[in-house]
Amino acid sequence: MRIRATVAAVSGALALSALAVPAAQADDGRSWNPDSGLTATQPSVGEKSKKGFGATTKAAAPKITSAVVNGGKPIVVGTKSKVTVPYTVTATDDSGIYHAGVFIWIGSSVDDEDSFGFGPNEKSMSCKAVNATTSTCKGTITLDPVFLISSDATWWRVGAGALANDGDEAERDAASKVRVQRFSKLTVNASPEPVKKGKTITVTGKLTRANWDTGTYKGYSKQAVKLQFKKKGATSYTTVKTVTTSSTGTLKTTVKASADGTWRYSFAGTPSTPAVSAKGDAVDVK
Repeated sequence: MRIRATVAAVSGALALSALAVPAAQADDGRSWNPDSGLTATQPSVGEKSKKGFGATTKAAAPKITSAVVNGGKPIVVGTKSKVTVPYTVTATDDSGIYHAGVFIWIGSSVDDEDSFGFGPNEKSMSCKAVNATTSTCKGTITLDPVFLISSDATWWRVGAGALANDGDEAERDAASKVRVQRFSKLTVNASPEPVKKGKTITVTGKLTRANWDTGTYKGYSKQAVKLQFKKKGATSYTTVKTVTTSSTGTLKTTVKASADGTWRYSFAGTPSTPAVSAKGDAVDVK
């Protein structure tokens, strides 16, 4: 596996750690060096005793009841900038929850060599007790496009770990899921400007999206994109026609000039790529 986030009590510490293998061992050949995960002090012996740590009857393990990353919304990543998103995890135990954290990953199994993921940012983690047995913990996870390949634009599993006040631990490798998408861009140019009424306007543009394999933006081919028009003084766009992108992501179509207004292309998105609309290009009709 390329990264593994677990919750474990080790030498009196709670460790939510990212464990990496050398890049050469990864089946896709990626070279990366993720940051280490979180370490936080485990409950002291006194705190444990207050919660019945020495009880002869083994208490039930804590339960992770929910884990949500980015509010359940897709995480959109470009080619250069790291993207930091929030998470929340709720856990419960008879002794109360000391700490909990979240990691995201993809692969057939979290323990397989083909798995890959990102753990929590150490300084971001905090917990708040809901009541005597339940706490909600929050923090952030940072995705770096340097470590991504284009096929990573898919559903990622959300794993979570929790440590109870009595020292018991729990982990769920797939508590929920979150989609990761490739950032998209869309341009438009309507010409000539100005144009005589009834004459032809040529509207060009290009739809591109992040290619994590190359660290650049590449054309998104064979995608349906709406050409839209907003008449001068209007507050919303109306769809005029649908245009399909070329093999390189370019768009080109023609319309007749009828009134002053703004032209744009609008893309509805796909599971791997978010929706995007061009800024718009105003044309003065004489």
